[in-house]
Amino acid sequence: MNFGINTFLFASPFTNDTVKLFPQFKAWGFDSVEICLEHASHVDPSFIKAALEKNGLECRTFCAAMGPDHDLRGTPQQQESSLNYLKSLLDVMATMGVERLVGPLYSSVGRADAVPADEYRKQWQTVVGHLKTLARYAQDRNLTLAIEPLNRFETDFLNTVDQTLQLIADIDSPAVFLHFDTFHMNIEEKFMDKAILKAGRLLGHVHACGCDRGIPGNDHMDWIGINKALKEVGYDKEVSIESFTQDVKVIAKAAAIWRKIESSQEAIAAEGVQFLRKVLR
Repeated sequence: MNFGINTFLFASPFTNDTVKLFPQFKAWGFDSVEICLEHASHVDPSFIKAALEKNGLECRTFCAAMGPDHDLRGTPQQQESSLNYLKSLLDVMATMGVERLVGPLYSSVGRADAVPADEYRKQWQTVVGHLKTLARYAQDRNLTLAIEPLNRFETDFLNTVDQTLQLIADIDSPAVFLHFDTFHMNIEEKFMDKAILKAGRLLGHVHACGCDRGIPGNDHMDWIGINKALKEVGYDKEVSIESFTQDVKVIAKAAAIWRKIESSQEAIAAEGVQFLRKVLR
């Protein structure tokens, strides 16, 4: 198991300057950095790769920042812009040797409106078409995608493991996997261990945080059951802490972090990775 830290806990946007955090990430006990790149022009891939190596860290995943303009089921302009953005991330990843692109690749976060069944089916086909294109683009570069279902308050499109597995089946590409986030699935799945077992070999990435977006383990979730399920499906990839605080204002607003959930960003990272290393083994 590889333990990573999602950069949105400390920075938005991620730029070359963000590498100043890498020594502390290593000191806390992380193996890898999950980079949330909002625009490909924000970084020099060679510089970032060198900084990772200097600090004994890896980058196995990029997490897409699906803001208001990034929506594969939006206007034609949004669809085109989104596909170009996601392809640009894959290009940077290929240069850096990063393995997978993760997140809610299908739509902007926060778009949650009830739509008629016919409209939903049209959106579904539109998204499937774009993700088929993106999957081919990734596969040509020996990269993979992991698609993340979100809770009902952040999207109306994809909320459960069952829905995500259906989307993956419709995309029909060996480059596409499921991204499981404990925060979202604590809301949407009745039993997280059973949901992990259902994902099985298609489980491609895991985000870990407490049920309230706080420290993993400082909450009511059945982490022992989660660990057992991960072992049963043979998951040995990355588990990244993805939590948010009020310190990064733009992310706090997007994730509805209106109060102080934990004592600090540092506590979420340091205590969280210690807990995960003890429990997920």
